[in-house]
Amino acid sequence: MSHPVHVKICGLSDPDTVRAAVDAGARYVGFVFFPKSPRHVSLAQARALALAVPDGVAKVALTVDADDDMLRALVDQVPLDMLQLHGHETPARVSALRQRFGLPVMKAVGVAGPDDVADLDIYGKVADQLLVDAKPSPDADLPGGNGLSFDWRLIAGRRWNCPWMLAGGLDAGNVAQAIQLTGARQIDVSSGVEISPGVKDASRISAFIDAAQSALAPS
Repeated sequence: MSHPVHVKICGLSDPDTVRAAVDAGARYVGFVFFPKSPRHVSLAQARALALAVPDGVAKVALTVDADDDMLRALVDQVPLDMLQLHGHETPARVSALRQRFGLPVMKAVGVAGPDDVADLDIYGKVADQLLVDAKPSPDADLPGGNGLSFDWRLIAGRRWNCPWMLAGGLDAGNVAQAIQLTGARQIDVSSGVEISPGVKDASRISAFIDAAQSALAPS
């Protein structure tokens, strides 16, 4: 019996696509708190969206180098299950935030080449989960959600001290190959289920989750 693949739909910003993600079988839903992003939501928006998410689906807040005041407001106002750190947070910062806010922390690590894989080992010792993402180009405005993938062979067969999730340039057309090549059992998607930046599409969400969950089905 193969373990199911768990999917996170990140950057949700309206009730209809949150419902579409949940109905299609997403195990995580992500809300972005980063004003430069087309997926950015306010605390009030996120609270309303999160309150509509049923038990059993984890609510994740994506932040980028957020300070403690921002994180405190976030945790106080929005019912969350996990913090996702997508900036330049150090391992010490990851540890401190886990203790300070009492929520599991997922740390995103960008991968472009073999040297970046070492960072996964370091953060895997302090985070509750890793998000293995494509490293953005130096001039990119956004740390993720850019539709970029990386050479998945860099992490094929690798395991860390904590659960991990694969991200970066995934869509319904390539997610099965990514799962088969890397052994990922958790998958994160944002731009790959959009019709334009920040605009999610219910049918693309459903097709993506179907493709991910059927990747390990016996042929």
